[in-house]
Amino acid sequence: MNKKINIGLVQMSCSAEVASNQEKAIVKIREAAAQGAQVICLQELYKSLYFCDVEDHHNFELAEQIPGPTTDSLGALAKELGVVIIASLFEKRAQGLYHNTTAVLDADGAYLGKYRKMHIPDDPGYYEKFYFTPGDAQDTETDTSGYRIFDTKFAKIGVLICWDQWYPEAARITSLMGAEILFYPTAIGWDTNETDPVINEEQYGAWQTIQRGHAVANGVYVVAVNRVGREADQLFWGGSFIANPQGRLLYLAPHDQEVVHTEELDLGRLDYYRTTWPFLRDRRVDSYSPIVKRFID
Repeated sequence: MNKKINIGLVQMSCSAEVASNQEKAIVKIREAAAQGAQVICLQELYKSLYFCDVEDHHNFELAEQIPGPTTDSLGALAKELGVVIIASLFEKRAQGLYHNTTAVLDADGAYLGKYRKMHIPDDPGYYEKFYFTPGDAQDTETDTSGYRIFDTKFAKIGVLICWDQWYPEAARITSLMGAEILFYPTAIGWDTNETDPVINEEQYGAWQTIQRGHAVANGVYVVAVNRVGREADQLFWGGSFIANPQGRLLYLAPHDQEVVHTEELDLGRLDYYRTTWPFLRDRRVDSYSPIVKRFID
């Protein structure tokens, strides 16, 4: 059975003008669709600058309801183009309750649901705990795990967000739920005050390596979509990539350019990878209970 699909990624820079960022994203979605992309992923928080570099209450004004006007607009675009759109947004769930959320629109325009970022960082230049509540471990809206897969027209996809990418547990659970591809909308870069090139090289290498490891450990494709350009003291490193289930890079974006790229993936090969290296078969689930502890003293 032919299960080849075309994945589109959009790596772009952003400005302070929300409307301009939205229009740019729409143009680039159309460009990806024209290249033949069937599932198109945008970067994390694509509608604005990465505002989490400061703790400023005015930035909460950027948040929106999901579903809402943006997902309605993207749903109409998805239906027009016949593509799936993965869109990372700043969600206002209730007064004083906000999430870093990704919505998925199917190829018929239907809103399939959302994933709320589970792991929230708090580092210099990444003060996300000021803004975002972690996703619920149990999603009360759907009575399912906070980790999600989306059964789109073209593939079963899992969506995780940026800081989630450092956690093998998140990738494992999402893969065990049936994801064939893991998507990671991301906003990460180098601190321009860091002068040691080795540190910068190591940070990007670690980011790419751990995600390629998720592809290998779970026998899935991984698509990481990062932003690019300088914002305040962060030089977002781009470097978006697509890895196959043995971690081989099928595509690697540059560090300093906006990119719209489409790559063909063969989902029919997943069984080959998982039977050649049957990591899921050999899991000792009876021995893993200590993993739920914070630390094994």
